[in-house]
Amino acid sequence: MTHPTAAEIAARIEDLYGTELSELEAYARDQAPGMLAALLGSHRTLALAEQSITAQRERLQHLTRPERQIGAHEVSHILDCARRLAEAVAVRDTQATTASAVLRSLGRAPAPEPPTTSAAVPLPAPPVPAASPAPSR
Repeated sequence: MTHPTAAEIAARIEDLYGTELSELEAYARDQAPGMLAALLGSHRTLALAEQSITAQRERLQHLTRPERQIGAHEVSHILDCARRLAEAVAVRDTQATTASAVLRSLGRAPAPEPPTTSAAVPLPAPPVPAASPAPSR
């Protein structure tokens, strides 16, 4: 199953909020926790998980090179690396799924319309009492 990458999630956040991620992060630091802070946190966790996947995969490839001898000592390192790789993949999948679902549920609010400068509609005049046909005394 293909999940969106951290770069794709960042682009969606930028599109939703209409500004760059770095500006959004600076803005979110000064605000109470909310949806923006949650999305940015999810993006950071996703990016870290992707970095960890890359690092652990490279380490695992190094540990299992064909010319390397694998003994009892190396096996523990291989198992630890594989465990860390599996954890990073699980974090990436969870964060990507969650962030993507939240972004799909949100929509960019339309820009507020400028106030109109048209003249106010005049109020109707109050009714005039009707003249009575009967003579007054």
